[in-house]
Amino acid sequence: MKRILPIVLSAVILSSCGSVTKQMQRGNYDQVIQKSAKKLMRKPSAKYAEAMDRAYKLANERDLERVFFLEKEDNPDYYDELFARYASLKGRQSKVRTVTPLTVDGKTYSYEYVDYDAKIVESKNKAAEEFYQNGKKLMNNALSKQDFREAYYQLRRADEYGGHNFPNIELMIHDARMAGISRVIVVPMNTDPNIGIPQIDLEFLVAMDARALEKSEWIEYHFAHAGPNNDYDYEMFVRVLSINISDNIEKSSKQDYKAKSTTKFDYALDGAGNVMKDTAGNDIKIYKDVMATMVKKEKLKDCAIRGEVEIISLTGQPVGSLAKVPFSASSQFKNVSYDLIGDPEAVEPKILKLTEVEEQQFPTETALVKQAVENAKPIVQGIILDSSRRYIN
Repeated sequence: MKRILPIVLSAVILSSCGSVTKQMQRGNYDQVIQKSAKKLMRKPSAKYAEAMDRAYKLANERDLERVFFLEKEDNPDYYDELFARYASLKGRQSKVRTVTPLTVDGKTYSYEYVDYDAKIVESKNKAAEEFYQNGKKLMNNALSKQDFREAYYQLRRADEYGGHNFPNIELMIHDARMAGISRVIVVPMNTDPNIGIPQIDLEFLVAMDARALEKSEWIEYHFAHAGPNNDYDYEMFVRVLSINISDNIEKSSKQDYKAKSTTKFDYALDGAGNVMKDTAGNDIKIYKDVMATMVKKEKLKDCAIRGEVEIISLTGQPVGSLAKVPFSASSQFKNVSYDLIGDPEAVEPKILKLTEVEEQQFPTETALVKQAVENAKPIVQGIILDSSRRYIN
């Protein structure tokens, strides 16, 4: 065990160093710094100190070269990147300062402190102003919902970077949000002329889990008309096209059983009519055969519904029906019960236990349709969400 432990520790160290080396080769310098600093906080190590030092210098060199280019270019499109580069330089410096100055194996690792705050503030303000101007321009010249959505994101960044100081920006963000949303009215209907579905069950068919709807950032679903002043971009019709309900199906079958009773018997009599005795002096009993019949009753009734979800564009291009997606679901009533005719002793206990299941009456058609609708709900919900991803912009 004493020989195995050093080998295991060496393997762990080599594996850890190998990971740092790979990250260095890939240019993931900040990951190297993060890991090395964490190791150095626990225990000084020349390998990790050297890895951190090299990664720190290479990362700063890469960022400063890019900063030099961006400042020379002075392109408003790059103000956000300039801010991010300066923020990265500051964050990296703060990380290495948690473990430096550090002396390992006679070598001291220490770095000159650079104040990046003024550059961070300057580039952040420039980026905020650029986001604000871009957002306003997009709002004023928007030709599509996508333009309003991009304006929303630009104004959100402007508000975040600018410390909420731009005039009327909250109202602008709200307006961009409202203009960028695609509104969908979901209409359930039953077109089967023979069998009706209560309105409450139709509404249940399309009722959506709020958590599922929240995943659609730019789609707003309405399950009832919000009023004449509300314009919809899409209609989604959830139609039940047909409902098929079977007749009441009843079947019965019988199974006969015969066994020796354990409680019913006659005494064995001799020629004189006296009860015979065995060698131990006990009365001799002759146990009777007992018989019974198990009557199995089966009841079956099912319902199948077939429908479709149609997505119709009201405002976008193209206008009209975009797709029709079929769906189907079913429900079934099944009841199996048993009646015993005869002596219970003739039947094994596990079979006799089947008689405890009560016979049930056939459900109404309304109840079967309701269950089929409930079974169809998750299928319809999946179609609605999938169709939204495919066809709604």
